[in-house]
Amino acid sequence: MENSTFMKVDEVAAEMGTSNSFAYKIIKQLNTELEAKGFITVAGKVSRQYFHERVYGYGKEGMKNAGV
Repeated sequence: MENSTFMKVDEVAAEMGTSNSFAYKIIKQLNTELEAKGFITVAGKVSRQYFHERVYGYGKEGMKNAGV
């Protein structure tokens, strides 16, 4: 479900080309970062926007560095 706000473990694993167990570790790391910033998180899911910012550098800083 591409339009949902959150990505599930199978989506993270597929996008990164990893196992589900490694995808869970990535989700946990990203959710820990979000919690430290004061955001509410959902166990086993990660914000699609934050995932793309952290993995691909999308966002204000990433777009500057990408020359966009």
